[in-house]
Amino acid sequence: MRKCLLLIASQLFVFCLSSVLSADEEDSVRNARRPSSETELKKWLTNMVTFHGFTSAEVKAATGMELSEIEAVRKRLGLSEVKIPEPTIDSPLLVLPYPGGRHPRIGFLEGAVEPQRETKLSIFAPWKGNSSIRSYVVADIPEAIWWERDAPETAEKKGRELLYLAHSHIDTFWTQQKVKLEKQEWLETKPGVFEMTRKLPNGITFGTRVQSHPDHVDMEQWISNGTEKTLTGLRVQNCIMLKGAPEFSGLHNDNKVFREPYAACRDDSGKRWIISAWDPCISAWGNAKCPCLHSDPKFPDCKPGATVLLRGWLSFFEGSDIDAELDRIQGTGWRK
Repeated sequence: MRKCLLLIASQLFVFCLSSVLSADEEDSVRNARRPSSETELKKWLTNMVTFHGFTSAEVKAATGMELSEIEAVRKRLGLSEVKIPEPTIDSPLLVLPYPGGRHPRIGFLEGAVEPQRETKLSIFAPWKGNSSIRSYVVADIPEAIWWERDAPETAEKKGRELLYLAHSHIDTFWTQQKVKLEKQEWLETKPGVFEMTRKLPNGITFGTRVQSHPDHVDMEQWISNGTEKTLTGLRVQNCIMLKGAPEFSGLHNDNKVFREPYAACRDDSGKRWIISAWDPCISAWGNAKCPCLHSDPKFPDCKPGATVLLRGWLSFFEGSDIDAELDRIQGTGWRK
């Protein structure tokens, strides 16, 4: 009898422990998106396995497919034998939709519950890393949009409110009303150009457009006001997460430089850099726990029927003089 009780207790312990350990995976499964066709299946599994190096468990979290099914598809498509093309000096930087299934942060996961993939793009470094998988960053653009729902003088007392959030750890204007926003996907309008547009139930529409070049990535965000009131306080959080680039992913800010609008991170050797910027920037900073880079902009006030724009930049740099490189980037006129 005693042995039986001990066995039951141990099984309960294992069950509870496995529940705790699988919490992050359960969040991903709730966001799982099964490919709808053979073409979509090949595209997404190539994205996950070949370019991002996903395990079958991560593919399951992203797609909801069973492990046996995933293994059969991997074998049928020969994904384990596919090699990533080596970058050339003239080829645009590789940009792909981030597939979900693997949390894009190392830490501070409680600040990004159930991350949504429709705002996230992976941008791959132009150099070969220490493994078969090229280093990449995940651009969450936008991670969040804040607004002043009431008049500015009233909003100062009530605080700003989240109009949109790309994960679900705190309430937004929509979750407070029990409104669930539809899942979306990036649209590749032509090679190296990705666009995402979301129309909110109140008539506000926002979007992001990304275009890849050999030496940098151009980014643009916009908001169109379909309401009858001027939109104010439109602050944006644009996050560049570094987990996928291990040589840049130390959990500290000692390897980062912030010179508004630029936020830059160097690798362990000090000879390679990731640089991000948005204009007009109101804050350049980094969260050491994630780790990530931020160059957070603010939209101009947007009158009814109007559209306002932000411009962004992301690039990789090899060299030690980061100040000279930031001056060079500034001289390209990208902010205009």
